[in-house]
Amino acid sequence: MSTALVTGASSGIGAATARALAADGWSVICAARRRDRIEALALEIGGRAVVCDVTSPDSVASLVEEVGPELDLLVNNAGGAVGQEPVEEADFDAWQMMYQTNVLGTTRVTKALLPALEAANGTIVFITSTAAEGPYEGGAGYNAAKAGERMVAGALRLELFDRDVRICEVSPGMVHTDEFSLTRFHGDQAKADKVYEGVAEPLVAEDIAECIRWIAGLPHHVNIDRMIVRPRAQASQFKVFRQAQ
Repeated sequence: MSTALVTGASSGIGAATARALAADGWSVICAARRRDRIEALALEIGGRAVVCDVTSPDSVASLVEEVGPELDLLVNNAGGAVGQEPVEEADFDAWQMMYQTNVLGTTRVTKALLPALEAANGTIVFITSTAAEGPYEGGAGYNAAKAGERMVAGALRLELFDRDVRICEVSPGMVHTDEFSLTRFHGDQAKADKVYEGVAEPLVAEDIAECIRWIAGLPHHVNIDRMIVRPRAQASQFKVFRQAQ
């Protein structure tokens, strides 16, 4: 049975991806900081739970020990956005947090697991964001973090061109999950709800999980360099159809 590791598996896209891969027959390692969430998920899907903070070198080293010598699929999903202030009001603690998780954390996990992925001729899927497609007001910190993560994926693909490891990227647009916008706005439910206000059918976590599941199941010679996924109502970062309330 092939083994997949999903980071940030405690909720949202990560949890949905773990479920989708398990339904396809993968043995799934669910990694995240919240032990109770990932243990419940692992029990549900017949996987394994490993507590991991991607910003901690020691935690990632423990994760590598748990994974073992071979890994068929790594889904780099851990990350997220914090705040939406303009640059002139930038909260650099929030910027640092976003960079630590989305860029350094993702790279730390990837670097540590490359030997296991190479041993299995594996696949790495980076979950970036349409925030990496271009800037928007209040998004500079998240734009920069996700663009940075995208550059890591692109550089790695070039560096491993002669090795049998696929490097793929999924770039989601407006995805309505329970926690993403709530975390971004520091628990302010009204602000979080306003992001999706009037949008009849934003994406949900399962939509992105289906994209990842599809990529993972493709023949190994097929590489999906980048898949940009938006709801039909979101024509761009700037143009979203919202129904009158």
